[in-house]
Amino acid sequence: MTDKHLSTQFDSELSGISTRVLEMGGLVESQVAQAVYALSNFSGEIAGQVLKQEQRVNAMEMEIDRDLSSIIARRQPTARDLRLLIAVSKTIGNLERIGDEAARIARTVQRLLNTGMSSRMRLPVGDLAFEAELATKQLRKALDAFARLDTGAALEVLKQDDQIDQEFEGLMRKLITYMMEDPRTISSAIDLVFVAKAIERVGDHAKNLAEVIIYVVKGTDVRHNPVEAVETLVR
Repeated sequence: MTDKHLSTQFDSELSGISTRVLEMGGLVESQVAQAVYALSNFSGEIAGQVLKQEQRVNAMEMEIDRDLSSIIARRQPTARDLRLLIAVSKTIGNLERIGDEAARIARTVQRLLNTGMSSRMRLPVGDLAFEAELATKQLRKALDAFARLDTGAALEVLKQDDQIDQEFEGLMRKLITYMMEDPRTISSAIDLVFVAKAIERVGDHAKNLAEVIIYVVKGTDVRHNPVEAVETLVR
């Protein structure tokens, strides 16, 4: 078997892995959107669908991880190819955790329905939906950047991370106000605090994906670095 044939085969395997990562990313993006829809519309049925999808996300992570181990063992990649495989491993880990956050929101919806929240005051569910929209947009941008290994797009994800944090902080203040004004809302408001935190973590994982992309292309670990320093590297 010629070196050229081996190289072509390896490229095909890398392409196949990347395609499956994007498929997994699309699934968890759908999970988050469905979980927020279930919350906004108090739909136990949709919440149940989100929980069913969690099993598929977990299975995909294990399948891709197994294939990564096989490729590394057989091909013994170096330099950028090795960085890409390491990045894929980190990416699917973050995607699986996003799926966990979506499932956490879905379980909260089920609990709220069981306590009858939908028949009482709704609290700032609309604000949560807006925070989730910001987070899912970040996730979509990160996945698009991964598909193209676009460091410029990854940098934009890092720059916009503060928006989700600010929205989360605003939600916390609003929920505290609700609880102070009407103690009957305390139980439901606390549940929504955990939902808001789950959404904020989706944004954090999208940021992690963006950092991974920069690592693949530039060969530099930019975690815990200020955005200004990352921008200098990317530019």
